[in-house]
Amino acid sequence: MKAKSFEEKLTHSKEILEKLMDQDISLEESIKLYEEGLKSIKDAQTLIEKAKLKIETIENKNLGVSE
Repeated sequence: MKAKSFEEKLTHSKEILEKLMDQDISLEESIKLYEEGLKSIKDAQTLIEKAKLKIETIENKNLGVSE
C-alpha cells in the first residue's frame, strides 16, 4: 500500500472534520474519527519535519557547511 502524501493527509483530515461536525454522528463514531484525525495530522506534521530537515541539509550542503 502506497503511503499517503502530505496533501492527501490534509484532505483526509478535512474530511474527518466535516464528518465530526455532523450533528447526527454518534459519540462512538466521533471518538473513532477524532482519533483517526489526530493520527492523520500527526503523520502530516512528521512529513513536514522530514521536509524541513531535507531542506536544511540541502542548504548546508550548498553553503559548504558540514553537518
